[in-house]
Amino acid sequence: MPEAAERLADPAVEARLARLDEALAGLESMPGPALEAVRLLTEVYGEALARVVDGADERLWRRLADDELVAHLMVLHDIHPEPPAERAARAVERLRPAVRERGGDLVWAGVEGEVARVRLDPGGSGGGCGGGCGGGSTDIAAAVRAAVLAVAPELDDVRIVPDGEERAQAPAFVPLSTVKRRAAPQDAR
Repeated sequence: MPEAAERLADPAVEARLARLDEALAGLESMPGPALEAVRLLTEVYGEALARVVDGADERLWRRLADDELVAHLMVLHDIHPEPPAERAARAVERLRPAVRERGGDLVWAGVEGEVARVRLDPGGSGGGCGGGCGGGSTDIAAAVRAAVLAVAPELDDVRIVPDGEERAQAPAFVPLSTVKRRAAPQDAR
């Protein structure tokens, strides 16, 4: 296998994505061959990525899905092998340590229809006035919404369920309605 070329660090990728957004915004104002070329290139690259995912065993597609940039591309092209509920639950788990550092907690509560539910106990994040006041819980809620919808744009919304509200249990299975396009590859055990 050939040696891998040096990869871009995440900040360099983020800078390029920001510049790409600017360039694409400029192209949208003047449709024509350039915009069509971008669309066609995106479709072809999406097809190439779909073929990689289709041919991957579970171990490989999990590695691909764990890479934030690759996972984003799989979501963009609607080829991510995991259902939106699983991706959303993982996004909540990634945020949980930061919320706990502020004295609060997040708990994934599942999906109802096309709405993700996350129970939030803001704890000490409300600026020392208990769990219900201040902008801390609003900031946390915004971060949760952004993180969940970034990895699972198929969902319509994210509902923050206060900790005191009746606790909805996460389903023990993933409802068939959450699987949009393809089932995850079979476990290669």
